[in-house]
Amino acid sequence: MALNRRSLLAAAFAMVAFALPLSAQDKSIVVASTTSTEQSGLFGHILPTFTKKTGIAVKVVALGTGQALDVGRRGDADVVFVHDRAAEDKFVAEGYGVDRRDVMYNDFVLIGPKSDPAKVAGTKDVAAALKAVAAAKAPFVSRGDRSGTHAAELRYFKDAGVDPNEGKGTWYRETGSGMGPALNTASSMNAYILVDRGTWLSFKNRGELSIVVEGDRKMFNPYGVILVNPAKHAHVKQAEGRAFMDWLVSAEGQAAIASYKVGGEQLFFPDARH
Repeated sequence: MALNRRSLLAAAFAMVAFALPLSAQDKSIVVASTTSTEQSGLFGHILPTFTKKTGIAVKVVALGTGQALDVGRRGDADVVFVHDRAAEDKFVAEGYGVDRRDVMYNDFVLIGPKSDPAKVAGTKDVAAALKAVAAAKAPFVSRGDRSGTHAAELRYFKDAGVDPNEGKGTWYRETGSGMGPALNTASSMNAYILVDRGTWLSFKNRGELSIVVEGDRKMFNPYGVILVNPAKHAHVKQAEGRAFMDWLVSAEGQAAIASYKVGGEQLFFPDARH
């Protein structure tokens, strides 16, 4: 009996000794972010560098910005990394996030078929272009998913004096999906669509689509990172989350963002303000 007891105790101590190094190494965070940062390939480019430097693994939950912020509200992420400044400010004002920081930017572009039924190619006024798309009842694909891109699209339609909901069932189609699937739908339909430039540059299935409107100052697209408030959700990994945020805005993190290119073109531009 004594021998069996000693054996059991030895086995238990061995299990504890084996488990401790594993838990010590198990440093990770959950980042709720946009589909544009994931589908463009940016995270695949920068996260290995961060993990190698800090030992912190990053699990990305890629959703539209509205959904990503909801994940943060529920406390199911440690950090949110999104691109809808009005929604970000509301998230912080409601107490769900703290320490928002500017990280980078790119811009939106309006994509359309080479046939260009709305006759907007080469123009620089996105609101006027969307007004022309609606007047021509030309097919338009919307993400319709409360993402930062969807929010921008709705702002531009409002500026154009157009209610796109009136076009549902005819020229306006909502997919309720991320940027990649929405672009695939637009490609198959030869439709107009709003997209961030980074995702467009990395998108392969373009079909007959090309950029028709770019360069409007309204189409500037900034990204921010926010720590989910530990006062709301005590389990938030504050130290690891801040380490990720600090790295993103550091010289090394900003250089990593700037170095990501597709076909020689830079997808995102560092914008940290120290």
